[in-house]
Amino acid sequence: MPIAPRSLVSPPLFTAADCRTIDRHWADAHPATSLMEKAGVAAAELGGMLAGESGESVLVLAGPGNNGGDALVAARELAAQGFRVVVVSRADPARLPPDAARARTAWQARGGTLLAELPPRQRYSLVIDGLYGVGLQRDISGEDAHWIAAANGMACPKLALDVPSGLDSDSGGIRGCALRADHTLTFLGLKPGLFTADGPDCAGQLHLDTLGVDAAALPATPGIALTQRESRHCLPARRQNSHKGLFGHVSIIGGIDGMVGACLIAGRAALQLGAGSATLGVLDARMVVDYLEPRLMFAVPESLLERGPQVLAIGPGLGHHPRAHALLKTALAAPCPLVLDADALNLLAADAELARQTARRSHPTLLTPHPGEAARLLGMHAAAIQADRIGAARSLSRQYNAHVALKGAGTVIAHPDGRYAINTTGGPWLAQAGSGDRLTGMVAALLGQGMTAGDALEAAVWLHGNPIPER
Repeated sequence: MPIAPRSLVSPPLFTAADCRTIDRHWADAHPATSLMEKAGVAAAELGGMLAGESGESVLVLAGPGNNGGDALVAARELAAQGFRVVVVSRADPARLPPDAARARTAWQARGGTLLAELPPRQRYSLVIDGLYGVGLQRDISGEDAHWIAAANGMACPKLALDVPSGLDSDSGGIRGCALRADHTLTFLGLKPGLFTADGPDCAGQLHLDTLGVDAAALPATPGIALTQRESRHCLPARRQNSHKGLFGHVSIIGGIDGMVGACLIAGRAALQLGAGSATLGVLDARMVVDYLEPRLMFAVPESLLERGPQVLAIGPGLGHHPRAHALLKTALAAPCPLVLDADALNLLAADAELARQTARRSHPTLLTPHPGEAARLLGMHAAAIQADRIGAARSLSRQYNAHVALKGAGTVIAHPDGRYAINTTGGPWLAQAGSGDRLTGMVAALLGQGMTAGDALEAAVWLHGNPIPER
């Protein structure tokens, strides 16, 4: 029975290699029970509900691998339910995997046919995409690309099996072109590519069917989806007998002339998320009060560092001038949790000694780059970052010995021990100036209230993506 992924807490993420391992182990342990049959039956059950009762045919696109086999089983099951089904496939029957070949034979045995071309100008109640699943290693082109384009233009629901064809299940990148599904029924476990980069735009509404495979039989993975907060992401209830000193003092440095707003946004967010107090070390000396949030205090940045901050964030509106460089160098030596964002990351990328100093820090370091900043930190193009967001975040974490949030669609949070998480909250409304500054203040606030670095970063990213922040 399909499960809504958002109903799960921290579900694991499985790569294409993991899925092949699961398939192999299942086949060895259950030679008489095909996972393909289970997947096809599940697809037909969901497909029947999506197709409704219009009376128009269901179009099934069946590819040359096991994903096509799943689609053929679904076609057979839908036909048995009384649906009219049109199957289009150019797969060479002599080169089909064994299970897919059996599914093709079973479809034909019940009188089903396979068309080599899309019927022209026909309306459908549903499109089932079974062209390509996990592990796609090439760009889709030619007739397959034509079918995908035609399906994308059809005015009916589109159901992708496992992953939308053309979507890289590991990275979320598009291989040439991809189906824009309304629903994706993914099997066994969730795939990282469904949650980051182009995955959310291609997958539509996600459904998970584990096909009855015991969770204990699944391989351990380093990745999870942040679908809900765990207890470790929540602060304890505050006692009535409390005072501001119990909830941390956050220091934030940045705000050159013309960029003061970045620092103000970060400071306001820190207070909104419960920091006991916050002081801004603003480089524009004219700024001495925030009339919208007068609780914020102001100090000369150098004196703020001399006081020995409890939690420090540096970067929003910092600039690239020599004073900013000196402040960052001093901040890196501060014996406290340190959040680096915006211009602090750009300064870090341009100075190998600062990078080495960062990696040598003994206190927690947290980086919150967008893809352009990540590209500078790793010495590569932003397109390469986006092509492998998970790999890039984990590389940054290793290189800088830091907890990293690579921002964007499906923010990837990577930790120095190799674990990573992909956030499932948020949306295009966050694509706005100041969003990153707000996240910086939220992370600092949770650190100041005692949350560990990795948990604070995950929790802040998750909360940042919700329309109404919650503590």
